[in-house]
Amino acid sequence: MAGGPIAAGGGVGGGGTPKNKWSGILMTAFAAFGGILFGYDTGVIGGVKVMNSWLRTFGKDDGTGKYAISTSTESLVVSILSAGTFFGALLAAPMGDFLGRKWGIVSACLVFSFGVALQMAAQAIPLFVVGRIFAGLGVGMVSCLVPMYQSECSPKWIRGAVVSCYQWAITIGLLLAAIVNNSTQKRGDDSAWRIPTGIQFIWAAILAGGMSLLPESPRYLIKRHRDEDAARALARLISASPHDPEVAVELDEIRANLRAEEELGESSYADCFKMTHNKILFRVLTGIFLQAWQQLTGINFIFYYGTTFFQRSGIKDPFLISIATNVVNVGMTVPGIWLVDRAGRRSLLLIGAAGMLFCEYIVAIVGVAVSDSNIAAQKVLIAFVCIYIAFFAATWGPIAWVITGEIFPLNVRAKAMSMATASNWLWNFGIGYATPYLVNPGAGNANLGVKVFFIWGSTCVGCLIFTYFCIPETKGLSLEAIDVLYQNTTPIHSVAYRRRLIAEEEALGPVGMQEKELGHEKEKSGEHLESV
Repeated sequence: MAGGPIAAGGGVGGGGTPKNKWSGILMTAFAAFGGILFGYDTGVIGGVKVMNSWLRTFGKDDGTGKYAISTSTESLVVSILSAGTFFGALLAAPMGDFLGRKWGIVSACLVFSFGVALQMAAQAIPLFVVGRIFAGLGVGMVSCLVPMYQSECSPKWIRGAVVSCYQWAITIGLLLAAIVNNSTQKRGDDSAWRIPTGIQFIWAAILAGGMSLLPESPRYLIKRHRDEDAARALARLISASPHDPEVAVELDEIRANLRAEEELGESSYADCFKMTHNKILFRVLTGIFLQAWQQLTGINFIFYYGTTFFQRSGIKDPFLISIATNVVNVGMTVPGIWLVDRAGRRSLLLIGAAGMLFCEYIVAIVGVAVSDSNIAAQKVLIAFVCIYIAFFAATWGPIAWVITGEIFPLNVRAKAMSMATASNWLWNFGIGYATPYLVNPGAGNANLGVKVFFIWGSTCVGCLIFTYFCIPETKGLSLEAIDVLYQNTTPIHSVAYRRRLIAEEEALGPVGMQEKELGHEKEKSGEHLESV
């Protein structure tokens, strides 16, 4: 699912910091509220676009007294948000460096609110679409800045789980949208769609208001040479005095990390595609394609077009079924958050891909073989769609984003992350735009209907193969140790090598691993210069 979390930066809570600093965990977990903006907007448009009042405002009479929109208009309205998020994600990095992580998120909420206001005021498709673009810009910025803030401020020992909370917030937003849509769908006037749309102001206000009260990222403040402010911010995050020795140790570790980045030098986007001993090209392409495969699981088909799909499958109350699928999505994301730092990233992705492909083939076969008037077949279809969502929510939903934030080396991490995020939004846009043409009946459309699940099942086979050959096991490793893993082994043999690295990291500590990695980089650079 797009807009999920990226775990970037070193986090806090290294060295001898105890594992009970819940104030920092709660503060960074609150930032995950930003996921509600994207999740709710995704869910709202999926229901709003089939409401009679919205269709009367933006659609045309089809000659039978009913109002409808064309396939091209449906594609545009749904997918244009992702086009906005693509550019918002690219704008997030400079905004986060200029305004800071905290105030960058607040600014993104203002942009998002402006887009919602345009949608509320719209009486025709063009203005509604422009509003969707601005809302997308805001969501795109939030999708980068919130996980960045979380990963830089949350304790390292629970970084994966905290950052995964952003994905959980997306699922909660989807569920809230389904509930609100179901509550207002039968209203006879424009309030049926304006109420669900306008509620987005509340989510933006909560996030902006809460973020304004939270501390700035200590890592950002150190980078801006605001050491005293960094000490105060870090003290709040770990519930200590700014003069506490523990704070000084943490700040020293952040400075060591930043020195390592500076000594490796500035990098360009071209550096992301160089074949080096550090396997930068392989790692960057892994992140980019991991995001593509996450979208190709077909999950957003359910959340963008699920109401329409269930309606056409003969199900009498598609809005109620949408609530059920979203409840599954919310509930099953929790096991994913718990398992990500326990069972491991690689194994969960393999299990998730296998489970999804099985469920999607079953849905496709049942949908093709049995009439849509068969009640038993409808129940089977709904059941396996829910099981499919459960597999995604517990695995590929949160974990793909955690991996993306972990696998890039220091000197290209920010740029590689921006490309991975942009890849997700680009595929999100493409799939969102193409889906109506694939499933809708009528001239110029493929009219696949439920047969589209054969496509999603086949792409999950691709997910399985990609994970086996390209995704290493990184559970329990620092970002610096992951560099060493890539240099010395392959994803297939990463599980055994990871055990050795954990023992080594426990002996050297995070700063020691950073210094060792920096020395290794310098050694390799010297060897390269001598060969030249």
